[in-house]
Amino acid sequence: MEPATRLDHNHKLSLREFPYIIRWRDDRCKRCGSCTAVCPVKAIEPTVKVQRIIQSEGPVPTPTAVRRIVHVIEQVTDMERYCTGCGACTLVCPNEAIEPEYNPQNKFLHFKNRGGEGYKRGGRKNDPSISTLDRLKFTRISMLTDPALDAGRHEFRVRTLLGRILPPDELPLRKVNGKLVVDKEIDKFIPPVREIFPIMIGSMSVGALSPPMWEGLAMGVAYLNEVEGLPVVMCTGEGGVPPRLLKSRFLKYITIQIASGYFGWDEIIHAIPHMVEDPAAIEIKYGQGAKPGDGGLLMAQKVLKLIASIRGVPQFVDLASPPTHQTEYSIEEAVAKMIQSMSMAWGFRVPVYPKISGTKTARAVLNNLARNPYAAALSIDGEDGGTGAAYNVSLDKMGHPIASNIRECYLDLVKQGKQNELPLIAAGGIAKKGNLAANAAALIMLGASAVSVGKYMLQATANCFGDEYNRCNLCNTGKCPRGITTQDPKLYRRLDSDKVAERVVEVFKAADVELKKIFAPMGRSTELPIGMSDGLSVDDKAIAERLEISYAC
Repeated sequence: MEPATRLDHNHKLSLREFPYIIRWRDDRCKRCGSCTAVCPVKAIEPTVKVQRIIQSEGPVPTPTAVRRIVHVIEQVTDMERYCTGCGACTLVCPNEAIEPEYNPQNKFLHFKNRGGEGYKRGGRKNDPSISTLDRLKFTRISMLTDPALDAGRHEFRVRTLLGRILPPDELPLRKVNGKLVVDKEIDKFIPPVREIFPIMIGSMSVGALSPPMWEGLAMGVAYLNEVEGLPVVMCTGEGGVPPRLLKSRFLKYITIQIASGYFGWDEIIHAIPHMVEDPAAIEIKYGQGAKPGDGGLLMAQKVLKLIASIRGVPQFVDLASPPTHQTEYSIEEAVAKMIQSMSMAWGFRVPVYPKISGTKTARAVLNNLARNPYAAALSIDGEDGGTGAAYNVSLDKMGHPIASNIRECYLDLVKQGKQNELPLIAAGGIAKKGNLAANAAALIMLGASAVSVGKYMLQATANCFGDEYNRCNLCNTGKCPRGITTQDPKLYRRLDSDKVAERVVEVFKAADVELKKIFAPMGRSTELPIGMSDGLSVDDKAIAERLEISYAC
């Protein structure tokens, strides 16, 4: 072997360095080619090998070497085409001849940054540990005979308010014949308020999600509102809105997001005179919990014709949202400009609020908003939130957990006597282990008026492969094997939007039942236990002290 060839082999990777190793059974495989056809990253390929076999034949058997050609399925050892462990190959194999197996001894993090470029991925952080939210228990249980204890028969109203709530002494009301009526002679701004279900579908844009996925979520939300009577709202993310939805009566269930890229906003503004309904709210995105301080990115491979037309951009170009809005330099200016201008655009009929990433500076933003009469709420996105595309270092090493962040912001409002005025919306890592209602209830009792969920909706309604072991996490590449986060018709045709809508309805109906089961023993049936932290306990003294809740073990 020539020295140069030896060096080439020395710089190749073995399968032990990869996060997932393909286990292929020769005796079961019928060489149908389904697995190699369905692999989104082309991590496996059919190949031909020459085998050297020693065999003995004849009346006087003499061992002889025989070479034969065999057809095999081989895993690629190129880091550009590493197996993500999605398991699409296992699903299509008729004989259970192939499956990926997680390799705990992998050195993937050592080799991920090929080409000198920071590794980007979708999904959540690589942290399978139990979060603070999943450690909290509800320990304040009423022992009295009370109808509220029967969550199955008692009438509940699991609702929250989205919008600034004026204190009683500031409301322009007066009594007439023992009834409260609006005093039209009092010239006072009354903030718009929406009554919504306390669990919202978070911001995932048209572009980040495939057309059937986004449509499935929207159909599910419409059904929940109009048939099931659950006022669930859904946020568009920064990506514009499909034109027919802008002129539809279903727009009232949609929160429209504007962010630093302003994608799709020309079409939205031009459509205002033609809207038959106002949107549920306007969300101004300043930060995202999964990548705080970093702008958004929709990679070029997702910017196909449909997305380009909705966003008003050319095809096949990276769409980057800058880390900050280019027209503002501080949150103070944002309050004076963005919130007020968005309120004016809809005649002050629509709640407008900012979304920020979880950070130690969240309280500074909150205190500024508390003084602004046009700010409808504050949404805080914690570090465990998912993302369609972010640098791995941002996902794993930056951000603030949502539990302590929402708690300190709520206690700050309590000190100001405004805890019932400015709603807090919590997001980031909710239902990371599948405990949607429990996590939502815990955050509500820590001070949130509502919670926002994103990646969980993909996992629960479209069977997303991704997990916190870096499995799949192809959201940013446009190669989603489930057809959830791709604009490739060959892939998203695998997804049935009707089935997505059905699962959305089932998830929220189940969450409604579970929230009632949690709130019933606390005697709360007509209003949410916002800030009712005496109902929470945890088995960790440090967490108990940080959140100012009881310690129980």
